Amino acid sequence: MWTAVLAVAAAISGMGVPSAGADETTAKRLSKGMSDYLAAQQAFSLDYDSNLEIVTTKKQKIGLASSGTLTLKRPDKVRATRTGGFADVELVFDGKTVTLIGKNANLYAQVDAPGDIDHLEKYHRPVPAADLLMSDPDTQLMPLVVDAKDLGSGVIRGIECDHLAFRTKEVDWQIWIAQGDHPYPCRYVITSTNVAGAPQYTIDVRNWKVGTEVASASFSPDIPSGAKKLNPSQIPDFDEVPAIFTAKGGR
Repeated sequence: MWTAVLAVAAAISGMGVPSAGADETTAKRLSKGMSDYLAAQQAFSLDYDSNLEIVTTKKQKIGLASSGTLTLKRPDKVRATRTGGFADVELVFDGKTVTLIGKNANLYAQVDAPGDIDHLEKYHRPVPAADLLMSDPDTQLMPLVVDAKDLGSGVIRGIECDHLAFRTKEVDWQIWIAQGDHPYPCRYVITSTNVAGAPQYTIDVRNWKVGTEVASASFSPDIPSGAKKLNPSQIPDFDEVPAIFTAKGGR
């Protein structure tokens, strides 16, 4: 069965994208509508599933799956968790300090980082779909775009979405935006076109909530009893690529 499916996919990949519905102006308008909607939300929360593809030195493509949660309160508070096969980690930002907790390793680190959520980008901390969390996502996404397409509708977990595709010189990215009054991102896919094997990062958003729907959350870090304090770079596997899959790890 998979041989037949892949054969069809290979045949389709050799075709051009139909011009009908592939309108650049519409794609950018829909993306801007999502950006404005996200920026207007003073509080939102979500659950997510992510898959990060890596290509090994033997040219085998492998996907690393994780799930997590995120709660954001503008202008300066974030709590994000990620659980995968190699790590159980949490990031908490209270407007003054970034706290990184490696729950499975009983380790933590803290960095003074006074400012708003946009300021977090300076510290390159691994917050899921960080581009979409900024005060103006459109300014993060659009400046480097050289091609934009509206590909019509797609359905993610039963939710009808506008499917958009964009290209830059270094990456392709696609986004599926829920249709209707709440145009939140249901799926976000980034493809590294300049890397052999074109690995992708995919994040699926579910359980989207805004405003009063968002459960009350504490943005004070809950550091486990007996946890050892380290420098941020010393916490193992806090990034989504575990150490065993790095060049030093030999995979």
